[in-house]
Amino acid sequence: MNSAPNNTDNVSRFAFGRSNFMWLGVGIVLLIVGYMLMSGGGSNDPNIFDESIFSTRRITLAPAVVLAGYGVIFFAILKKS
Repeated sequence: MNSAPNNTDNVSRFAFGRSNFMWLGVGIVLLIVGYMLMSGGGSNDPNIFDESIFSTRRITLAPAVVLAGYGVIFFAILKKS
C-alpha cells in the first residue's frame, strides 16, 4: 500500500493570478492618490474659515479617483485568472 500523495495531482492553485495582483496594486495606488487629493485645506485657528476645503479638487476629483480605485479593486477580485 503506497499512501504517499502524488505531487503531480496535488498542484496547489492560488485564487489570484499575477494579473489580479497587478490590478489590485493599481486600485490601491488609486485609493492612496484619491485620499491624498482630499487631504489638507484646514485652518489652525478655529475662528478663521478657510474656503479651500470647497475646492473642485476635494469635492469632485478626489471622490471620483477613490471610487475608481474601489472599482478597480472590485474588478481585480472578480477577474478570472
